[in-house]
Amino acid sequence: MTGSLVILQPGHCVVTDLGRTKGPAFGLPVNGALDQFSAKAANILAGNLDNDPLLEITALDFRMRAVTDLLIAVTGAPLDLTVGGRECPQWEPVSVRAGETVAIRRIRTGLRAYIAVHGSFDVPTLLGSCAPDTVVGFGLKLVEGSEIATQKTTAPITQPHFGLPLFRLGFAAPDFSTHQVIEVTDGPDVEEFGSTAELLFTSTYTVSPRSNHIGLRLGGALPERQTTAEVLSRGVPVGAIEIPSRDELLLLLRGRGVTAGYPVLAVATTRSLDLLGQARPGHTINFCRTTVAEATATHRAACMELERLRTRVNTVFSLLGIGTSAGWRELPAAAGI
Repeated sequence: MTGSLVILQPGHCVVTDLGRTKGPAFGLPVNGALDQFSAKAANILAGNLDNDPLLEITALDFRMRAVTDLLIAVTGAPLDLTVGGRECPQWEPVSVRAGETVAIRRIRTGLRAYIAVHGSFDVPTLLGSCAPDTVVGFGLKLVEGSEIATQKTTAPITQPHFGLPLFRLGFAAPDFSTHQVIEVTDGPDVEEFGSTAELLFTSTYTVSPRSNHIGLRLGGALPERQTTAEVLSRGVPVGAIEIPSRDELLLLLRGRGVTAGYPVLAVATTRSLDLLGQARPGHTINFCRTTVAEATATHRAACMELERLRTRVNTVFSLLGIGTSAGWRELPAAAGI
């Protein structure tokens, strides 16, 4: 059975997923959720696949009303979450009855929050992704009154006598901070910066208000390139750290163009990109050097953490009958009952 929700206060909200991985082959940026860890966790907590469409809310307050019964999960930066006026926890599944309003207020410490709905959304896609792309003008524009169809409804899951939520999965949310230590590997052009490359690791950088989905602009001491040889345009990865001017570092995010002609000093690791997706203007950053092997190990540890969460969610959802018949009826009776 399908359902829907209505946007009451869009703030700065988009429908997105993990990105358009087929895009770079056609010259399009990958885009998608900037904090991929939080986006994956939201979908897992809602019983969805990692890459299912969800809402990414940036900085501003947001409200929506459920037209039908829904099950949602909210992750990302710390915030105030209420459903029907009741305070509710982040990083847990939350039942929403038809007609209730979901409100997100005071996103703090970080910048972005994610709302996943059990069954996800029925939205248009381009090259297999619903992620907005400003280059080609693709993406669902959400305004006050926009209605989004969901592929499922979920009857409220509560304790039958006291009406309390039954979910307490105990997933430990990441630490969010106004100061982040970002791990990077050496870039392909690090030798061109000579000894000044070490400035990247001994200086503190401040996130500029001119930052956006394309990249973070960082003010601070700048390494200087020791050669004047021309750099030909070439493919650049998400996370590349360039110095396009004498004023700022540029750290490319998921909205970056697929080619560029600036020397690449370093590249942020996959897990660090999630932290950078939560960086607000005025937040500060220090960089530390790591190896590809260490970065891979950190990424795998994060993947394992999410897989353990998925196992817990699947077990609980199966017992409660979310998306299937209730498995708790088949459990053996406890001794003495």
